[in-house]
Amino acid sequence: MTDRVHPSAKTTANAGPKPTFPATKSQLSGANRPTYRPQPQHHRRRRSRGCASTLCCWLLLILLFLLLLVGAAGTVLYFLYRPQRPTFSVTSLKLSSFNLTTPSTISAKFDLTLSTTNPNDKIIFSYDPTSVSLLYGDTAVASTTIPSFLHRQRNTTVLQAYVTSTEEVVDSDAAMELKRSMKRKSQLVALKVELETKVEAQMGVFQTPRVGIKVLCDGVAVSLPDDEKPATASAENTACQVDVRFKVWKWTVG
Repeated sequence: MTDRVHPSAKTTANAGPKPTFPATKSQLSGANRPTYRPQPQHHRRRRSRGCASTLCCWLLLILLFLLLLVGAAGTVLYFLYRPQRPTFSVTSLKLSSFNLTTPSTISAKFDLTLSTTNPNDKIIFSYDPTSVSLLYGDTAVASTTIPSFLHRQRNTTVLQAYVTSTEEVVDSDAAMELKRSMKRKSQLVALKVELETKVEAQMGVFQTPRVGIKVLCDGVAVSLPDDEKPATASAENTACQVDVRFKVWKWTVG
């Protein structure tokens, strides 16, 4: 019989790793320490979102409250003072001289009288300097400035302005129309009077911010002057349109 060969104990022992020295103290303590696992951040995120939404709600409520407060104050002031717009009208317009010095250049002198009425019982209007322009179509033929003034309650103020132009350049179409009118002395020249300024309303202890207003007086017709006397406008006491213009940021609303 053939003898069986058994693996030696030495070969079996070499099958696995054999420690060459005992474990250190730090290794033993590390083996007993629990593994660190980071906690999820869901609760913190929910709390931060909740705080942000709560803050937005409070800000929105405060804004709505302020808007309601301003609206209520405006309503009270309206029923207390009953504000009305001032009225303007052209009392008279005289053209003392008018000349086309070059094919597209005008020299003219106008004597303009305006009247404005404050119909309110408890409101005073304070006007900034007012720019006055005389327009032929959309072309300005003369301009000037009226000084600032205070317009009291239930009062009519007369404004007089000498509107002149020296070498005012106009477009070719307007110049040709004016030349035709100069050849026919009997023909009337249709002009517009335009005013632009800012006004502040005083209501007792309250004052409004200054707002822009634009006044347009249309339908004023004047004949060209001759050598003997100046020409006068055919439409006197012409009512004007008053347009209040609010400026919001960079946009003008009127």
